[in-house]
Amino acid sequence: MFNYTENAKVGIVAGSKSDQEVVDKITAVLDSFGIVWEFNILSAHRTPNATAKYAKEAADRGLQVIIGVAGLAAALPGVLAAHTILPVIGLPCAGGPLNGVDALHSIVQMPGGIPVATVGIGNGKNAGYLAAHIVALSDASVKEKLVAYRKGLGDIEG
Repeated sequence: MFNYTENAKVGIVAGSKSDQEVVDKITAVLDSFGIVWEFNILSAHRTPNATAKYAKEAADRGLQVIIGVAGLAAALPGVLAAHTILPVIGLPCAGGPLNGVDALHSIVQMPGGIPVATVGIGNGKNAGYLAAHIVALSDASVKEKLVAYRKGLGDIEG
């Protein structure tokens, strides 16, 4: 039912196959830091029980963060966050008559106590970088690569 990847630290969950282009931006960043990830297509509306099960089991399987990719009503990141204490990053996708603004508002307007960190519409790169920052808290290799990356940006001095 689920696509599990051994030693994955980041779970990526998209609401639709049509989100693949944005997911590819996430995975490119994670791959550049050597972070193992897994990808599943689940829906807050079409597969709510499977979505809840995935989120509930994520921490016990060793995931450290989940990225929820969704457009339109964009309930997926919130549903994931409701079923885990892992950090959840919401990635709104452009689409529909509001071109992703509806998805952005849906994700950032979570009720108190169930936060979802949110990046910009279609900004898979920042979702990947934020996940890398979270993984770097407990992985020295990722931290070292992240520091080197930031030095390359001129953000951190020698």
